[in-house]
This record gives sequence, C-alpha cells and structure tokens, in this order.
Amino acid sequence: MPIKLWKLELQKLVDEIGLSISVCHLPPGTSKWNKIEYRLFSFITQNWRGKLLVSHEVVVNLIAATTKKGIKMQCQLNTNAYPKGQKISDKVMATLNIQRHPFHDEWNYTVCQKNT
Repeated sequence: MPIKLWKLELQKLVDEIGLSISVCHLPPGTSKWNKIEYRLFSFITQNWRGKLLVSHEVVVNLIAATTKKGIKMQCQLNTNAYPKGQKISDKVMATLNIQRHPFHDEWNYTVCQKNT
C-alpha cells in the first residue's frame, strides 16, 4: 500500500475510533523480525506439509487447524478488494492531522483526530 494511502486510511480509522495512533516504522534496510510469526510459522508449515495449497480456503483452514501447546491459532480470509493505482493529492494529505516525532519524523509520527 503506498504510504499516502496508508496515512489517509489510518486517519479515517483514528477519526472513527476516537484514539490517536503512534506509528514507528523500521528504517529501510533493517530486519522486520516478527517474534510471533517466527514462533508460529514452523508449526504452520509442518501442518500443511504434503498438502496441495490449491485455494485460499485450503490455506486458511490449514493455518486455523494448526495447534501448539499454549498457542491458539485463528485465521480468516480477507476478501476485501484493494484497487491498485489510487492517487492521493498533496491537498488531501495536507488535511491529515499528523504530529511528527522529533527523531526521524519520516518514520515516527502520531495520527490524531481531526479537529472538527
């Protein structure tokens, strides 16, 4: 998702739920290590070993059926459509209520509710 669209959609969520959301992106070139994904992926791949992944339904069901002591797995297919090539104008971007953090404000910022 292009960064402008990401910020616009985040602003819509913030306005809807009434809470500010702080974002801290990892800098380019750094690892995106996800401890939860790392812990679960080996069990997911063991569960679907030797099975043909012929549809989204098969993949979702195999992930959802994965078990490990102390871990409960949930999975569902996201069927929303995400059109490509959406352009967000600079004028629209200027309406977002983004408070930039002092350190690397391109990666770290808080999206606050719009003053209405």
